[in-house]
Amino acid sequence: MPDPIISARGLGIRFSKSRRKKSKLREYATGRNKLSPAYHGNDFWPLRDVTFDIFPGEAVGVIGRNGTGKSTLLKLIAGVLIPDEGTVVCHGRVAPLLELSAGFSGDLTGRDNVHLVGAMHGLSRAELRRKFDAIVEFAGVEEFIDMPVRHYSSGMKVRLGFAVLTQLPHPVMLVDEALAVGDKDFRKKCYETITRMLDEGRTLVFVSHSEADLTRFCKRGLFLDGGRLVVDGTLDEALVAYRGEEVEV
Repeated sequence: MPDPIISARGLGIRFSKSRRKKSKLREYATGRNKLSPAYHGNDFWPLRDVTFDIFPGEAVGVIGRNGTGKSTLLKLIAGVLIPDEGTVVCHGRVAPLLELSAGFSGDLTGRDNVHLVGAMHGLSRAELRRKFDAIVEFAGVEEFIDMPVRHYSSGMKVRLGFAVLTQLPHPVMLVDEALAVGDKDFRKKCYETITRMLDEGRTLVFVSHSEADLTRFCKRGLFLDGGRLVVDGTLDEALVAYRGEEVEV
C-alpha cells in the first residue's frame, strides 16, 4: 500500500465565541498575531480528536450537517488554519476551492485575481499567460474579466475560482460545495474536469450536501458529527450514518 498523501492524527482546533476570531495562518506569517492566542472561557471545538489517512488517487466525501466541522477540516488540510491539537500533514501541493468568494480580493478585477491566485499557487507569469484564456473561457466571464470582483455574483466567483483550480498541476484537490452554485452547463463541465483529474491520479477531498455529486466521484466517506469523526468507511456507510443522524434531529 502506498504512503498516505494526507494524514491527520488527533486533529483538533479551538475557536473562541468572543469577538476575537481564530487567527489564520497568514496572520501569523505577517506578524499580526502571536502563536498563542488568548482565550477567555467561551471556547468550542469545531473539530477534535480526528484521525484518518487519505491515499493518492482517492476521492473522499466529507459528510455532515452544517456546523459539524467539514469546511474547517478542509481549511486545516490546506494550511489556512493551524490546529490547536494533533497534526495534519499533506504530502503534496493543494488546489483548494474552499469558499464562495474563491479567495479573491473584491477590489481587484477578475483578471488581476486570476494572476494573483495563480501566482500564490506557484504558476509562473508565463504559465498564467498561457493558461489565462482557457481559465476565462471555462468560467464564462469574458465580458466581466476586467470588472472588480466585488460586483460578481457568487456563481461567477465560484466559476472563476474553479477555472483557476483546473489549471493547477497540484496532486490534491479540496472542493467545498463549489458545484452547488453553478448552473447545469457549468456543473457538467465541472463533472467532466473532476473525472479527468481523478483519472490522472489526483486526490479529491470533497465537501457536499448533494448525495448525487458525492456518489458520482467518491467511494469513501468521512461522516462528521459534532466535530468528531463518527464514520470512516465506504461512502454508503457514511451516508447511512448521516441519514440516520438527520432522522434523529
